[in-house]
Amino acid sequence: MSGVRDPGAQPERTRLAWRRTTLAATVVLLLTVRHQLVASGGVLGWAAVAVAVAAWLGLLVAAHRRLRRLLCAAPVAARPRHLALVCGCAIAPAAAGAGLLLLRGG
Repeated sequence: MSGVRDPGAQPERTRLAWRRTTLAATVVLLLTVRHQLVASGGVLGWAAVAVAVAAWLGLLVAAHRRLRRLLCAAPVAARPRHLALVCGCAIAPAAAGAGLLLLRGG
């Protein structure tokens, strides 16, 4: 096996990882909304859904921007502050969904 690195492989793996992350966040958001509709919870439940939707939208915007930057010939590494924001946006829908489950008892 040669020591030549394929310069296109890393950006492609990164794009796939961003797509998997946004897909997983979308599924969690849909499950959170479904649980709230079925449980017909109160204001606190809808507040959790609103937080999850806002975080999901933030994640989609960040992923779209990053994917566009990866199309450049020489992609630039993401800034740590940007990555911290993305992590928060990815975790918030899951936290909102878990909070709803804990509030309703599953």
